[in-house]
Amino acid sequence: MTNISTPIKTEPVMDPIVANQNRIDNHKKAAKHHEEAAKSHLDAAKNHEEGNHDKALKSTVKAQGHLLLASESQKEVSKNHALNN
Repeated sequence: MTNISTPIKTEPVMDPIVANQNRIDNHKKAAKHHEEAAKSHLDAAKNHEEGNHDKALKSTVKAQGHLLLASESQKEVSKNHALNN
């Protein structure tokens, strides 16, 4: 019987100071995008109240874009925690 070993794939470990700064930066990015999304949602509501439904749609799409960017930043935070804890 032969013993065949499978090489273990390891991820490089990031410097703890750099990893922490990356987490901080990504949290800040996520927060900024959430703030921008909230502003756009408020603009959409205002535009709907004023009967400007086309403008409201544009504001809604803008808000969704910011939420997508916030989600991507949050994923980076989670990935960074998983790889460096």
